[in-house]
Amino acid sequence: MSNIEISRAERLDQRVVAMLPQLSRAYAAKLIETKRVSVNGESQVKAGYKMRAGDEVTVDYDEAQEALIPDIELEVLYEDDDCVVIYKPLGLLTHSKGAFNPEATVATWLRQRCERIILSHESADESDVKGLSSHTSRAGIVHRLDRATSGVMICAKTPEALSWLQKQFAQRRTKKTYLAVVNGSMNPEAAIIDMPIERNPKAPATFRVGAQGKSARTTYRTLRTNGTYSLLELKPETGRTHQLRVHLAQQGHPIVGDTLYGGEQAERMCLHAAELELTIPAGHERKVFRTDMPAAFEEKLQA
Repeated sequence: MSNIEISRAERLDQRVVAMLPQLSRAYAAKLIETKRVSVNGESQVKAGYKMRAGDEVTVDYDEAQEALIPDIELEVLYEDDDCVVIYKPLGLLTHSKGAFNPEATVATWLRQRCERIILSHESADESDVKGLSSHTSRAGIVHRLDRATSGVMICAKTPEALSWLQKQFAQRRTKKTYLAVVNGSMNPEAAIIDMPIERNPKAPATFRVGAQGKSARTTYRTLRTNGTYSLLELKPETGRTHQLRVHLAQQGHPIVGDTLYGGEQAERMCLHAAELELTIPAGHERKVFRTDMPAAFEEKLQA
């Protein structure tokens, strides 16, 4: 990939993802570690290198690899020139982690969709197509859902929209509502779980409640229960990795199917992003996007 001049300070791995938004930050770090990224012609750099005004970055990455990634279809709940809201199905990654693999993800679907928009403008003149290409090639993932979690996701189609939407998540101006089926009955039926979360040093792929962790707050409410299982409405006030899963496991009521945190075996993890409320860039309009509860949840409650 050709050189791109840097105009503002940021980490090198962040800049690589900004240049190639179809890549995960972990994969960007891998490219840097294997000396496939250079700054001002020097490849002996670290992922955490702080960019300086005037720095030029070159990335040795063959975008032809993406031809190996299959096309997928996702349900679109809303779309405009700035963003697209989708239903992310169970089993689909938001984006690949670590080394490149030819698996379809939300990120590859978004990139392919934006490229099709360019191709559909066959009547546009060359300058119009180039301008559109520069925007759609910078489409990006605003937030993430675990592979085992289904539900509402919003993606940005331009760098301006990406910044606008990510800022809302960072400043906690979005409202997220999840549904979960857990073992047993919650006592009390509704409460706020306020417990810090940290990475588990004994199992680095997992997290736990710990005094040295980052603050994490989850509001829950029991919607239904049959004694064996309960349907909960969850509203996270913070966005820590695995927050809902860790908080519920800590209460002794792990999410059904979440075997990583002590949940019983099931056909799927019973966690679903049911609703997302935020302000979209177009007209600065506040919108709420909703999806129905998966049938598997109802089946557990009827058991």
